Amino acid sequence: MNGKAKHSGTGWIIALGAALGAALGVAAGNIGVWLAIGVAIGVALAPLFRKQKPGCPECAALHGAHQERQR
Repeated sequence: MNGKAKHSGTGWIIALGAALGAALGVAAGNIGVWLAIGVAIGVALAPLFRKQKPGCPECAALHGAHQERQR
């Protein structure tokens, strides 16, 4: 088993959605529902902020070779 975890780095987006949901929940008087909605929005938006793959062919080839060695 590989000992290194792969983090996507999108936890801050989910936390931002939870904070927004909590703020709306306090304003609306129903924190539970709005907190859940905020987390769901954060989870839905998280893939939009992931790192893009390398654009140049040389970088893509190096990245592909690196991925194959890790498997």
